[in-house]
Amino acid sequence: MEEKHTEKTALKEVVAVRYITKDNAKFERFGDFIRLTVTLPDDEGKEEEKTYDRIFLHRAFPFDFPYAYISVLDPDSKEIGLIKDVDEFDKDASEMLRAELDRKYYTPVIRQILSVKDKFGYSYWKVVTEEGEIEFTCRDTFSSLLKVGGTRIFVNDIDGNRFEIPDLEALDRKSFKKIELFL
Repeated sequence: MEEKHTEKTALKEVVAVRYITKDNAKFERFGDFIRLTVTLPDDEGKEEEKTYDRIFLHRAFPFDFPYAYISVLDPDSKEIGLIKDVDEFDKDASEMLRAELDRKYYTPVIRQILSVKDKFGYSYWKVVTEEGEIEFTCRDTFSSLLKVGGTRIFVNDIDGNRFEIPDLEALDRKSFKKIELFL
């Protein structure tokens, strides 16, 4: 009987979600990083305040909810807690969290495709984004394109950079023809 209790306790610890809210947390700039001071229950259920001089933010649902369900990790990649929605915090904290997420998940939007050349399993792209003209390379083009929803596409290059085509149907005809084969 005691063994089952231990298994239940272990499972409870694994699935326990600790929420970070405006009532139990404070975010502030700390040099180039974000510092978090948070009060959460410890392993025994007692409230404990901790300060983390550097945290990392990860989107649980990066395509559908870019500013909701944000996992907050310590420098050792251990989850501190989950933010349901960054807009629940005051204006300064919300803007700081949004800016950090936008920096980490920076994804230029492709407005026009100038060329895509396929050679030996790699494709060489020349595109126009809101940042200007960019060239990048993809390995195995078919697996580098991620279709999200009906007409939204994400392109991942060999360096781990992400590019977005928000709506295939909004591309000009010449641009669409250049990638049609890979869709």
